[in-house]
Order: sequence, then structure tokens, then C-alpha cells
Amino acid sequence: MRLFPSVSPPRRTHLALAGGLLFATGCWTVARAADPQPYSVKVTPTGNSSLDAALSGSSSLVSLQKTEAVSPFALAGRARGDYDRLKTALESFGYYDGHVAILIDGHEASDAATVDAIAAIPKGRTAKVVITAHEGQMFHIGHISMDLPPGQSLPATVRHDFDLRSGQDAVASQVLDAQGALLSGLRETGHALADVPEPVAYLKPATHTLDIVFKITPGPRVDIGHIFLDGLGHVHESFIRRRLLIHPGELWQPSRIEAARQDLASLGVFSDVAVKNDPPPGRTLDVDGRMPLLFSMQEAKRHTVSVQAGYSTNLGGSAGVTWTHHNLFGNAERLDLVALGTGLVGTAVNGLGYDVYAKLTKPDFLRRNQNLTIKLEGLKQNLYSYNQTALIAFIGLDRRFSKHWTGAVGLQGEREKIIQEGLTRHYTLVQLPVSANFDNTDLASPLDSPTHGFRVSLTATPTVSLGSGHDVYVPEFDSVAHGGTREFAILQGTATTYFDVSRLGWTKPGHTVIALRGIVGSVQGASTFDLPPDQRLYAGGSATVRGFRYQGIGPVFADGYPVGGVAMDAGSFELRQRVWNKIGMAAFLDAGQVSTSSRPFQGTVRYGAGIGGRYYTSIGPLRVDVAVPLNRPKTGKSDAFELYIGLGEAF
Repeated sequence: MRLFPSVSPPRRTHLALAGGLLFATGCWTVARAADPQPYSVKVTPTGNSSLDAALSGSSSLVSLQKTEAVSPFALAGRARGDYDRLKTALESFGYYDGHVAILIDGHEASDAATVDAIAAIPKGRTAKVVITAHEGQMFHIGHISMDLPPGQSLPATVRHDFDLRSGQDAVASQVLDAQGALLSGLRETGHALADVPEPVAYLKPATHTLDIVFKITPGPRVDIGHIFLDGLGHVHESFIRRRLLIHPGELWQPSRIEAARQDLASLGVFSDVAVKNDPPPGRTLDVDGRMPLLFSMQEAKRHTVSVQAGYSTNLGGSAGVTWTHHNLFGNAERLDLVALGTGLVGTAVNGLGYDVYAKLTKPDFLRRNQNLTIKLEGLKQNLYSYNQTALIAFIGLDRRFSKHWTGAVGLQGEREKIIQEGLTRHYTLVQLPVSANFDNTDLASPLDSPTHGFRVSLTATPTVSLGSGHDVYVPEFDSVAHGGTREFAILQGTATTYFDVSRLGWTKPGHTVIALRGIVGSVQGASTFDLPPDQRLYAGGSATVRGFRYQGIGPVFADGYPVGGVAMDAGSFELRQRVWNKIGMAAFLDAGQVSTSSRPFQGTVRYGAGIGGRYYTSIGPLRVDVAVPLNRPKTGKSDAFELYIGLGEAF
């Protein structure tokens, strides 16, 4: 806060944050020295790091010392101009009795002889500037009054939420925050034209208090009027109006209007969405006192092409291209055509594969926040556990029930050929996947790094498998691989949580994060060899236990190739540390097991550990992880280490 003295107490003071725009006038004389004088600045610590930062940020001596060389006269003038700036910084923290000392080579900068002292400094020597702020006694908030027009009062919710109290430290930012809260509160209760100017403060030196007067003009309480839409071309206006979260006649509230704007922006068909309280040119304001709104939208490109690539030592390299139509029928329908090549030089693959599919997503199908997805996919995987060639058709609905809860249900049909251990089988699968998901990490993009909250996913997939071929005896397990029809259900739960260590006061927010993951899966209704190999449960790889080959944990055949199981569990601990603005590191420990029993937590636990690097981009962190197995099995196939490269965190 900045103090402007008046002729008699109480004095009236103007509230301003340190570092604001200040103007100073004075008399100018001819400079005595033309050569620039280098100088260094030291700000004596006050013991309050926030105040120290405000003092340094307010000082021209500090901000300009490395950018503008000055003459001795200009240096003295710069120092004299700092007195008001630094005093403002003190007052903004409630120190109205404080004063500032600025010494240049031991001479007080306000002294008229300072210029001569600077000019006498030998050429080549740096002038030493020392800034010392003496706080004095802290002032506190005294009486707080609300000045409203006759007959008007504050809404109860606004008065209840007002948190400025008498006796608080007279910190300018808290007073101005209270001003902003009053204005926001009034507007949130429908007072669209409310006005709360900067409060007036009266300084009382005798009691070291500051009386605050808020002049408030609530204005009328209004509803939303006509909603204009501007900028629509290929997107249908009827779809946008159905999508809008606000409607004419509802109370005018900035938070709901902003939520509606963000919701339209999230559709993926607009590059920009803005909202104003003005009608478009040539149209008429509402005559019933309602406040009209104008949504201005700029449509994004309807067609985009993107490329993707990834690499891990076990699954090898993958690369592909995606062509996307973002507004197929005018209602934000999205069509993705994807072609992906997989299995390039990996230890857990036997050859190249592909994943080719077309996926159509229709938002707001039958009701708001409910999406229809139709997908047709061709898949070929040459894994070292089995070879698969499949054609998959899927149709499903997903719905957002609340801010954090979503659910999905689908119907999937699959026709596949699988070769395992030299045995070729054909399967026809009919599945009904059902899932429920909770996510309160509140991320704008799924590729961002979470710093708090939970993610929980529960999935049940009832399945009918129509197999072919004869029963085959498997001597290693004294079991029979059946070739007939089987009915079973695949159950899986995944939970992750994130803890920001800054909550303990040890680091900056988002710099040190502990991430935990747990996975449990079980197949009910069938034994291991009753299941098609691709429907069994496996562990190993980036999604479960790093350091082991993909699907490399669990029972194996006599030749060392994995069998899979009907139960699995895995857990991960990861410490993520941001080192610089865009550079980070991670250390992790994973564990997991696979069992031929349908009960999880059976079998031999395998451990993997590793470290990784992160480069934070605008679309998410680029991740490079290296992991090693800590207890490799004597049988089976495993590597000395695994390398993973991808975009986004592992979980």
C-alpha cells in the first residue's frame, strides 16, 4: 500500500500492490560524469522471504543493473527513485512506520553529495549499492465498513464469504483480494453490473491501524437473456444449442457461463470460443432487462493428420499415421482412420505386425454426456507367447455421470486365429465389457502428469468363446487345452494415486510427486487352458512390471515361452522429480505375479526397478525409462534390461 499524507489525521491512503506503476518528478541538472558506472546491488534480508522478493522486484536498481549502463548522475537518480518504490513495497506488507536506506559506496543516496562520491570512484571499480529496509511496527486492519446505496444490501452469501477481519495484518494483497471477492460474489449472485472500486483506506498512526471503506454498487439482479451464436459454419447451430449448459431465463452467473464456454471448447471442433455480454452488431438488446450473451466461435480444421511412434526393447518399435475428421456430419462426430505398424526389432516379438482400424465417435448420443463409439479393427501380433490375427467389431456407449465418475458398456465380436506352441486354433468371441471409472486428478489432458488425486477403473467382461479343434493334452501342466465352447468372465481393477510432497512443505508444488499403482485381475468360469491365449492374464512390460519382457512373468512351457494365467496382480511405486523447468527424473520399483489359480496373490512375485528421464513438452512429458529385473527366473525368457520410450507417464 502507498501512503499519501493529508493535512490532518486520520490520513487517507491509496491501496496498491508493490511493483505497480509509479511516477516521480524532480529537478534535473547536467550530469557530471559521462562514462557509465558499473554497480552491484545487495538487498539486506529482512527475515521475510516474501517481503524480500517484493523489495527486489520493486527496485529499479536491481532490475536494471545488468541491462542499462548509466552515468554517476543517472545512478544517483535511479537510487532516489527507488525510495518511493521500496516504501510502497513495505506498506503493501503493512509496514507504515518503516523506512528505507540506500547506500552507494557508503553514501546515502538521498544526500546531494552522492553524485560527487560516485564520480570519484576510480575507473574500472564497481560501485557497491546496499538496500536496507527497516520495517517498523506492523499495522493492522481496524474498522471495516460497507458503503452501499440507500435501500440496498449485500446478499447473505456474499457477506458470509467475506473473510477480511479487523485485527488482521494490513497486507495490501489481502485487502485487494477481499475487493475482488466482493465483486465476484455479487456477480455470482446475478448482479451482472455490480461495481466495487478499489477500497479507501484511512491510516491511524496513533493506533497502528488502517480503517477500510468499501464503496459497493450492487446493481440489479439479472437473468440471462438471448444467447447469440456467431462464427458457426460446418457445425450445426441446433447441436450447439442442445449442448449449451446455460439457457435464457436462468440466473446470470459468471461461473456457469465460463463452464459453458469451456464445455463448447472441449468438443474439439473449435480453435477458439469466447463469450461476451454484448449482442452482435445490428441486433437488439433484450428489452426485458435480461443480459444477452454472445458466444463467438472459430471453427478448427475439420481434417488433421498425425503421426505416432514408440519404442521399447521388448515390443520393439511402432509407428503409424492417423487421419481424423473432427466434424463428420456437423454435430462434432469424429472419425479416426489409423494404420499402425508394430513389432520392429523387439525381444518379445517374432515378427512385424499391424493394427488398422476405423473408429467413429458420436457425442451426445440420445442424451447429453453420452457418446456412441463404433470401431472396426484388423490386428496382427507376432508375440513370442503366441501369434494372433484377428478381426474385431465393437459398438459401445460411455457416459459421464458426474465430474469424476464415468461408465461404459459395449458389445464386441471377434474372429481370430491364434498359433501357440505350434498349435493353430480359430476362435469366435462375443464379449460384453462393462466398466466404471473414477478420476479426480482434474487434468486438462490425459497426457499431463498427475500431481494429486486418484484414478480407479473396474472392468467386467463376460465372454462366450466358440473354439474349434480337438482337445490337446499339455504334459508340462498335466492339463487339457479344450477346443470347444467356453463361457467365462474377466474381472480387473486398477487404482492409481498421486501425492505431491509439497503438501509437507518440503518442495515446490508439482516438483516432487509420489505415484502408486495397483492392478488385480481374475478370470472366473474357466481354467488357463480353457481360455484362448489372448484372453489369459499376463504380467511384464510397461503396463505392469518394468524390467521384464512383455508377458514375461508367470508360468512357462518347457521351451520357456509364457503360458499366461487366470489371475494376476501387480504394484508400482514411482518417485517423480522435476529438476529444471522442462527436465525431470523418475525412480521406480515394480512387482507382480501371475497364477494358474483364479485367486490373485498366488505364484512367484517378480521385481523390477529402474530410473527414467522426462522432458516436459506442451502436450505431455516425453518419457525414457530403463528398468532391470531384480529376480529373473531360471526358466523362461528374460533380458538384462528393458528400455521404454513414449509420450506421457507410465501411469
